[in-house]
Amino acid sequence: MADVPVGGSATVKDPSSGDAVYIVQPKAGQYCGLSSICTHAGCTVDPPKNGQLSCPCHGSKFDAATGAVLTGPAVKPLPKYTVTKDGDRLDLGAQQS
Repeated sequence: MADVPVGGSATVKDPSSGDAVYIVQPKAGQYCGLSSICTHAGCTVDPPKNGQLSCPCHGSKFDAATGAVLTGPAVKPLPKYTVTKDGDRLDLGAQQS
């Protein structure tokens, strides 16, 4: 948990795909995992900055707390992952459907 600052993120790998997943902490004690793969064309989005994740390929922007699309051309949100607390560590769960 210490590696994920409030408003920031830490990068881990999805054990099933090997893709990067950003674990974010938008508010103190609130954690979420967001896919790093843009839903528009499959590019890797940049880590969260100023509450947003930006895709360098075509300019889509996503909310860093929810994965929701803020600016297209993407129309689908970033896939979310379950993140659970286990003592002082965080465990990445499966991608939510």
